[in-house]
Amino acid sequence: MKNEIWHQAKVIEMTPELTTVEILVSSACSECHAKGLCGMSETQEKVISLPTDPYADYNVGDQVQLCTKMSMGMKAVWISYVIPLAILMILILSLSAVFESETLTGLVSVGGVALYYLVIWLLRRRLNNEFVFYIK
Repeated sequence: MKNEIWHQAKVIEMTPELTTVEILVSSACSECHAKGLCGMSETQEKVISLPTDPYADYNVGDQVQLCTKMSMGMKAVWISYVIPLAILMILILSLSAVFESETLTGLVSVGGVALYYLVIWLLRRRLNNEFVFYIK
């Protein structure tokens, strides 16, 4: 469990294909060592669907632990925060030498970050396959 991020969850629906769980936010989130990575402590309720384990020994209403690897949390931080910040800073610094207008530099830089997020949105299905949750 050292290299995992986990949250208490409740199984709310099970089908042969998908199991749907609801993350239960508790005061323990504020003490979690990974609270800066996952952002779950800021949400009241989060519903996640994952493939049903055919050998699962849990049922609807059971309390379970929803887990993912710590590396997945770090990857999410890079994709959602670090890379866009780097894009913004590179564009601002390089375009400020090209354009004399700070407004134009700012708009083009923000547009570059918006383009990045558009690409991320277009790749959302591929990213969903990479970020794997499992139930313990």
